[in-house]
Amino acid sequence: MKTIQTFNDWVTFPKPNPQAKLRLFCFPYAGGSALNFRSWFDKLPLTVEVCPIELPGRGTRLREPLFTQLLPLIQAIACALLPYLDKPFTFFGHSMGGLISFELARLLCRDYGRSPTYLFISGYKAPHLPDFNPPIHNLPEPLFLEKLRELNGTPNEVLAHKELMGLFIPILKADLTILETYVYAPEPRLNCPIAVFSGLQDRGINCNDLKLWQEQTNASFSLQMLPGDHFFLHSAQSLLLQFLSSKLQQISSEV
Repeated sequence: MKTIQTFNDWVTFPKPNPQAKLRLFCFPYAGGSALNFRSWFDKLPLTVEVCPIELPGRGTRLREPLFTQLLPLIQAIACALLPYLDKPFTFFGHSMGGLISFELARLLCRDYGRSPTYLFISGYKAPHLPDFNPPIHNLPEPLFLEKLRELNGTPNEVLAHKELMGLFIPILKADLTILETYVYAPEPRLNCPIAVFSGLQDRGINCNDLKLWQEQTNASFSLQMLPGDHFFLHSAQSLLLQFLSSKLQQISSEV
């Protein structure tokens, strides 16, 4: 995937589309990268420019220090995004990316008076719900890997690849530190609609935890359950992109 480097390396443009009416910024799951969205560019409307976010410590930014706290991360992303908010924009985030996109939307609204036209959350419970799972980011490596398998939060093909895991373990631990040290703070509801997606076989999230996302918006809310586990993002990608295409086409016609 060819990436156009800009004055910052956060926002990638694998397939630049300057005529697009709308930008879709995509945020990856824990351990993921901009490459997670490499197959999306030709499957969404031509009115949309797909802009995957590359977090430090992966992809073209492999040598950069990893973030372990959410607030400094979203502050840095906000600064990087500002030059690209010159046209309507939407966020899509899966798992950790869902939390990032939600808190980023709140920060942009609070500090810059900017808001996405739509927030697409995938595979993540409502943020104001407590997390009763014991943290695993600080476990010794053998126990850490065992817990990853139990939680089914990392693709099996990655877990089975020793060399790959040697690279991924520091990234996964940093990303899980972000998730497990997150503390929700009440703020005014967002004014943009929220659409939530989840896998029907995702053992880590129940339907009620997803429905409570509607408490985070003054606008419309929808919930779409798709076949698959936590990584339905890949296994049910065609269904997910069909829904996104329909919604993004509608948004593009209104802006």
